[in-house]
Order: sequence, then structure tokens, then C-alpha cells
Amino acid sequence: MAQIGETKGIILFSRDYKEKDKLIKIFTESAGKVMFFAKGIHRANNPLQTAVQPFTEAVFIGNLKADGLSFLNSAKEIHPMRRLQEDIFLNAYGSYILGLTDAAIEDHIYDPSLYGFTREALQRMNDGADGETIMNIFEVQIMQRFGVSLNWQACGVCGKKTGAFDFSSKYNGILCEEHWHLDQHRYHADPRAIYFIRMFNSITYENINTINLKSETKKTIRRTLDQLYDEYIGLHLKSKKFIDQMSEWQDVLKPKDEK
Repeated sequence: MAQIGETKGIILFSRDYKEKDKLIKIFTESAGKVMFFAKGIHRANNPLQTAVQPFTEAVFIGNLKADGLSFLNSAKEIHPMRRLQEDIFLNAYGSYILGLTDAAIEDHIYDPSLYGFTREALQRMNDGADGETIMNIFEVQIMQRFGVSLNWQACGVCGKKTGAFDFSSKYNGILCEEHWHLDQHRYHADPRAIYFIRMFNSITYENINTINLKSETKKTIRRTLDQLYDEYIGLHLKSKKFIDQMSEWQDVLKPKDEK
């Protein structure tokens, strides 16, 4: 049964439907992920056009259904995240975050915690925080939504919490250097990558400004996270493929002071 209501939400994605209409998936604060039908949105001067752009948060008003298509009528309090819309790198990182969010829960599942976590990640990027680091933090912490629980706290053999560590699938978590010999198939990851992934597992976005990573360190983190996602989640998003391709030419496009 449909009911007219309003809810704050973030645009996940949209696609054209017929000539003048759109299907728009919105992650809402009060009703989870909802697919909306927006009639006539391609017509000139339709006020909804601004509200349904990528990386936009707004209060959306329409006929909300518990299943099937809902109908989007109007929007207010529209807040576009301009940096994410205009910067190709932030756009890529933000798209991947939204893709992970979309994959992590089913439609119509009330999840204000995930909504807030996603919104804050995008907003921090839009406010100028390092987009790649924000994305990495999001990747590490959202793994639990896919049913993955890894031990980043202490060595799986002796409980040691400081020193150099590697990741071991055998022990479902980290191994200290003294026990690397117990798993010949450990990741052989750069200890710097493990150090920061351990930090990302528990850090809040508020502390992001205290982290300043070199390009080479970011690459080692990326390789380790890719290995973790391939083994434990097996999710292959188009937005992630673009990020992988982007890494080949991003140094050419970025300003010198960002390299």
C-alpha cells in the first residue's frame, strides 16, 4: 500500500525510462533503499532535475510503497555535493562508496546507521578530506555488512598488539612477525598497509585530518584491500574497475601539489 510521505535521502543512481521518465534509486534515511519512478523528469524546467543529480541529498516527497516502484513527486532542502560532482577522482571514490552501500543491504531495510556512515563519508570528501583515504576507511568498516568479521586487534596466535603484522586467511586475521612461519600462504603484504588497515578498522572520520599518506603507501593499502575483497566478498563493481583504470593515469591529471 502506497502512502504519501517525505524522507531525507541520497541519490544512489538513476537510469532513463522511456523518453521523458527516470527510475531513481534513493537511499532514504527512514525507509532504506527505495526505487522511485519520476514521470516527465526530462521535460524542460522540471524542478526535480536538480534534486536527482548524482551526489545529492534532499528531502524527497512521493508515494512510498513497501515493495515495487514508489513514485517521486517533488523535493526540498536540496544539497548537491559539488566537489564530488565536479572532480573526476572524488566522483569515482564516491561512486564506489555508493555502490558498496547498495550491495550491502536489501531494498526497504531501515538502516539509519549505514545511512549516516555513507552520508558522512561523502560529506567529508566534499568538505576537502582525502577522498582515497575516506574510501579505504569505508571499505574496511563496511565489510561486516557482508558478513565478514576479521581480527585486526591482535596476533591470532599470541595476542600481540604491536609490531609488524601480516594478514592470514588461515587465522582469519593478523599474524605478528614472530609467527609468520605458521602460514606460508599469508598475504605477504607490506606491514605499512596492515598498520593502516588496522587503524581504518576502528577510526572515525573525525580523525581523518591526522592521516597523511604517501602515494606509495596508498598503493600498498589498495593492493591489500583488493586481495581481501577478492577472497572474502567477491564483489566486482563497475565503479571499482574505473578506479583501477584511473590509477594508471591519475598522476598525469592531478596538480603537482597533490602528487
